[in-house]
Amino acid sequence: MISLDDITLSFGGYTLLDGISLHIGDRDRIGLVGKNGAGKSTMLKLIMGLQSPTSGHITKSAGQKIGYLPQIMDHAKDKSVIDEVMTVYADISNLDKRLDEISAELAERTDYESEEYRRLMVELNDISDRLNIAQSESPQESAERTLIGLGFRKSEFGRMTATFSQGWNMRIELAKILLRKPDVLLLDEPTNHLDIESIQWLEDYLQGYGGAIVLISHDRRFLDNCTERTVEVMLGHLYDYKVPYSKFLTLRAERIAQQRAAYDNQQRMIEKTEEFIEKFRYKPTKSNQVQSRVKQLEKIQRIEIDDEDLETLCVKFPPAPRSGDVAFMVKDAVIGYSDCNPRKVILSGANLEIKRGEKVAFVGRNGEGKTTMMKVLTGLLEPFEGEARAGYNVDIGYYAQNQEDVLIKSDTVYGTLDKIAVGDIRMKLRDILAAFLFKGEDIDKKVAVLSGGERSRLAMAKLMLKAHNLLALDEPTNHMDIRSKDVLKQALAAYDGTLIVVSHDRDFLSGLVDKIYEFGDGRVREHLGGVDDFLRRKKAESFRDIEVGRTLSQKPEAKPSRQQMKPSAEPQTTAISYNEQKAASREEKKAKNRQNLLEKQIATLEARMKEIEAVLSAPEADTDIMDLTRQYLDCKRDLDAKMEEWASL
Repeated sequence: MISLDDITLSFGGYTLLDGISLHIGDRDRIGLVGKNGAGKSTMLKLIMGLQSPTSGHITKSAGQKIGYLPQIMDHAKDKSVIDEVMTVYADISNLDKRLDEISAELAERTDYESEEYRRLMVELNDISDRLNIAQSESPQESAERTLIGLGFRKSEFGRMTATFSQGWNMRIELAKILLRKPDVLLLDEPTNHLDIESIQWLEDYLQGYGGAIVLISHDRRFLDNCTERTVEVMLGHLYDYKVPYSKFLTLRAERIAQQRAAYDNQQRMIEKTEEFIEKFRYKPTKSNQVQSRVKQLEKIQRIEIDDEDLETLCVKFPPAPRSGDVAFMVKDAVIGYSDCNPRKVILSGANLEIKRGEKVAFVGRNGEGKTTMMKVLTGLLEPFEGEARAGYNVDIGYYAQNQEDVLIKSDTVYGTLDKIAVGDIRMKLRDILAAFLFKGEDIDKKVAVLSGGERSRLAMAKLMLKAHNLLALDEPTNHMDIRSKDVLKQALAAYDGTLIVVSHDRDFLSGLVDKIYEFGDGRVREHLGGVDDFLRRKKAESFRDIEVGRTLSQKPEAKPSRQQMKPSAEPQTTAISYNEQKAASREEKKAKNRQNLLEKQIATLEARMKEIEAVLSAPEADTDIMDLTRQYLDCKRDLDAKMEEWASL
């Protein structure tokens, strides 16, 4: 149990949190929502004791374990992935060591009736009980299962953490927190660096988690699936709703509408009463009525409408200069990294063509080559083989996924833009920053103290300093609040240049892009149409179902129809003998029977894979994770082979 009682937090003359109170029960599932900079992350820091309130107090249960995942964190760089995760079991290692010491000492002692012998026996039993509770399964197996769930491959367990990106190191920290099994989980935007498969695994884990959860996220579906209570932070106050996020939106709109209606009715009543008082104030025959109305006004409890923070981004990209017809082209390219020994190939035989004015999305699991292709586009990487080039007169505006590495922490908000601005645009820097909600003293803040959402807005503001005709945005909505994402989407929809965006956010992509490139298994596949068309063709309701492999049937678009499979009814220009026709008919029947058999086998394999996925998402203590994983991979290989044969038929 955690209680925040009458908490106020002020910085200079600015009050961020104003007398807020919040109770977190043992099994509460709370989604903490609000605009960037509203104070959500600060509330988690207050609970953890990393910041102190100006007034008020915070109460926590004695002995309560709290797991905290911040937005931005430092990572160990001198350990392998598995060694870093296994550090959470240091206490268990110490207990094992002490157990061996006591056992060795008891084996040598003969003073069975002494107080010291009894004390050692009590300690031995206590340690044994603690180890039995802590080790319901092998620590190594627990660590490996959690890492696999978060997207790591077993072959990566021995890699040094320093060789992984910020996002993957965040997953390592998340694995350590989950393995500690705390009583309360405080998660600050945990999905920002997760692909959809890992988000699904985390959702399943949190749904079965036995403690309390306080979750900050800008992912609507994740909030709906993992929380049962929504707390909005707005203008220093808290508004507590005992419902998930989607229902909260409805209830909040209804509450504000009811307040406005009640306020308007009361104002009309007050206005009429004041008119009556003013009209008959000096009329002796109405004096009693006037006095009664005066007392009525004095006693009335004035209705107030809750303040709303309606301030939003104002984003409008400059008109795009005209480029050549083809904005970016890749042909038969082999792409990867040469700083590995041997070189690491990410994509083979990659082909894509993006024309001027198209809005394109790159989708797929993390590590499949989306960001790598972005680096090829921006010239940071050259293909080993094949061709990759931007079109004539193409000017690229690039938004990197990890702004932590791109923005200089020692610079101010204003200085970040001032460094790169040239010409007349320097006169408009304050206006540009104001459009991205950096006003007054905000422009003098150091980048180091900005929240994740504020850094995202600052990076987006940098793109406004020059008119680009191709915007390459790698996960632009990470850290952005829901309202800011909607505004950015509208601005990109109105942008008249070429857009390439990497994103896992279906709501953001829906209605924005008109072509999808799917990255997976070292290849790039083109899908014409928007994200909804892409999902419809995939027979899936969401990206999540696609990437976990839960589509009912992943049949190629080029499936021949039954009519196409039949011999043409048109007269043939070349005569065909009766025997030839009979042989062709036999072959056709044989192929059709084989196709039907393959479809049944494919359905069986997909059902088995789905069963394995269900077990892996919530394994029992005696579940053999490695054996199930091997079974899954065998099924996957068999399924791919049968799908390829089916497609050829």
